[in-house]
Amino acid sequence: MKKSAAIRLTGAAGAVALGLMSLAGCSGGSGSGSSDSAPATVTFWGWAPGYADAVKAFNASHKDVVVKYQEVQPGSKGGYQKMLNAVTANNAPCLAQVGYETLPSFAAQGALEDVASYAKADEKDFQPAAWKSVSIGDAVYGAPVDTGPMGLFYNKELFDSLGLSAPATWDEYKADAEKIHASDPKKFISSPYLDYDYAGLAWQTGAKWFDVDGDSWKVTMASDANAKVADYWQGLVSEGLISSAPMYDQAWYTGLGDGSIATVVGAVWQAGVIKGGAADASGKWAVAPMPQWSAGDDQVGNAGGSATAVLKGCSNAKAAWEFAHWMSTDKDTYNTLVQKAGLYPAATGLSDLPALTEADPYFGGQKIFDVFADAAPHVNPDWTWGPVMTKTAADLDDGLGKAWAGQGTITDALKSAQDKTVAELKKQGLKVSE
Repeated sequence: MKKSAAIRLTGAAGAVALGLMSLAGCSGGSGSGSSDSAPATVTFWGWAPGYADAVKAFNASHKDVVVKYQEVQPGSKGGYQKMLNAVTANNAPCLAQVGYETLPSFAAQGALEDVASYAKADEKDFQPAAWKSVSIGDAVYGAPVDTGPMGLFYNKELFDSLGLSAPATWDEYKADAEKIHASDPKKFISSPYLDYDYAGLAWQTGAKWFDVDGDSWKVTMASDANAKVADYWQGLVSEGLISSAPMYDQAWYTGLGDGSIATVVGAVWQAGVIKGGAADASGKWAVAPMPQWSAGDDQVGNAGGSATAVLKGCSNAKAAWEFAHWMSTDKDTYNTLVQKAGLYPAATGLSDLPALTEADPYFGGQKIFDVFADAAPHVNPDWTWGPVMTKTAADLDDGLGKAWAGQGTITDALKSAQDKTVAELKKQGLKVSE
């Protein structure tokens, strides 16, 4: 989903590093059947458009499990707190929509149920990076639903007018930035990136933010690898090649529409954002693969994605997994999710869905999802989200906002966010490897 991303923890110490807390009495849940012949009942909380339709289709085609769907507020607007409160009160649903970036914090609070015994056999059905986003050590906490492989959205009309083609490398991207700005000082290659959009840029090149060191968390936002990404974008800022219009602000949409912002390096779901916010630019934009650090590389970043997570206390995890897996892999159901929610499948077998194979008039008749179908298997799987991402992202945005405006640097923003994150981890009693 938008403004979300993926997580992965490896090693037997993963669960220890997360500081999992036992929640006594969480054995009831909402998935149970009264007899062998009665269907199991599973409750599912979520908010994405199309989820209610998926539940209706499942119930019409399955007799052994009945799913009851309840729409809740989006996670950041109260949905996640409602879920955690329900787990603590021992009346949580079996299933809940949880963004990949939030899953570690749920695990840290003991709010997830391990369904590896049912799920492992289906691992092959999902993109590696997506599967690792719901896996912590040997545990599996839900089914991947969608993912956000990244590409380059660019104003092809503008590029063509200057004799430019879509840049294949970041060096070419910078050269294009200089040419575009030289042609008109009011035109810029891009706008500032914050939190999870910026994370996708680091993700691509293997500049991790978190890792597990034995039984401790290791925060690596200020690493040399991150400095490489930060210095690149800082260079564009220093040369005046980045627009001041914040992403998702009206000024940003105006820039996309009038050609003053030439590209968006973003996830697949940005297609809908651009189309909806810059309708007047229909026919001018196109999509190309994400630029690479070295010619011939094929590493891709990710920005977004969510899981159908199994919450602690679910008394019929097998039935919960049956529905969760089905919703993520059923072709007709997922085609509806593409149409209604703009999701891009985490499952490997759905890239040929009708909704993903149509030419898009906004993008000049290009079949844009072909770009993301090629990109998805190359999303760098070596990425870990931390257990306090809400605070980490807020602290990072504070520094990034200043850096993009020329007050401080992106490297400073990463260092500050790392220091504040380490302090918060220690405050919560989690071990930290310095």
